[in-house]
Amino acid sequence: MNASVSAQLTTIAQPAAAPARRSAQPLPSPAVLRQRLPLAAELAAQVQADRAAIRAVLNGRDPRLLVVVGPCSLHDPESALDYASCLAALAPEVSDQLLLVMRAYVEKPRTTVGWKGLLYDPHLDGSGDMAEGLALSRRLMLDILALGLPLASELLQPLAAGYFDDLLGWAAIGARTSESQIHRELVSGLDLPVGFKNGTDGSLTIACDAMRAAARPHRHFGIDDLGHPAMLETRGNPDTHLVLRGGHGGPNYQPEQVAAARAVLEQQGIAARIMVDCSHANSGKDPLRQPAVLDSVIAQRLAGEQALRGVMLESHLFDGCQPLSGELRYGVSVTDGCLGWSGTEQALRRAADALRGR
Repeated sequence: MNASVSAQLTTIAQPAAAPARRSAQPLPSPAVLRQRLPLAAELAAQVQADRAAIRAVLNGRDPRLLVVVGPCSLHDPESALDYASCLAALAPEVSDQLLLVMRAYVEKPRTTVGWKGLLYDPHLDGSGDMAEGLALSRRLMLDILALGLPLASELLQPLAAGYFDDLLGWAAIGARTSESQIHRELVSGLDLPVGFKNGTDGSLTIACDAMRAAARPHRHFGIDDLGHPAMLETRGNPDTHLVLRGGHGGPNYQPEQVAAARAVLEQQGIAARIMVDCSHANSGKDPLRQPAVLDSVIAQRLAGEQALRGVMLESHLFDGCQPLSGELRYGVSVTDGCLGWSGTEQALRRAADALRGR
């Protein structure tokens, strides 16, 4: 077979190139982003003090109630800072009874599809400018810290955690990811308190397994601060706790359910530290019912339930939520419905007053 015939056969046999199923765009490494948007020394000291205060509440050395409160997800820096200013003004007034920590959630877990959060789509238009999302999210968190508030966030994408974990006083692992080995390894190496939520079916087994796994040292695949693949070694995180968020069968914040959760933790040798998420299934996904859940937690604390160490509320400037279409209303959530600031302030003041009278 001569060379020209061979070349023709090769050309005929070669299939057309299929469109690529994925493409890649470089992002700054965690070290580069931290260098561009550094955590000043005084704020770094504040973060360490925040973590120590949160640990003291969770461990029972501080009798206050930990309150993680704020928007379901941050989508607008201006309204987020307005909310943070309101919370910062309230914090010292209730600080004798409540330790307020602001939700600064920039990732949103999705059952199927939808807006994934400020980190992924900061322009809210599907353009997916993640480089800008990283910078905007870190800048916004730094601005909130500068108001004197501790920060909380849900750690959804393990590769993203290194961009923000130096700013956080507390973090959550959600109901859909508490079962993930990768998230348990991640938490094992974090120097901050972390709450694991019960499963979406309401069961506690996944969260209990997660806490026990995260308390142990691990060696696992990951990236270093420069963005290079690395074997990471962790020492284990002793500062985890259970977050009750209800399940498919309904709420799980009522006294008999809290007592049952405490018993499960004690039976497994896990510290009985429980937070109640006043939203999700515990409020029947009605944000205006969150104060009633909070009132129940306060009543249980006053009745002697010492395992209840914290609560979480989804709250924004105004009640409800809105779709990401048309002109957006200022200070209204674009993900889960939230309790407005007026109702939030009343609920927190009422909680503090009740605890003062015990």
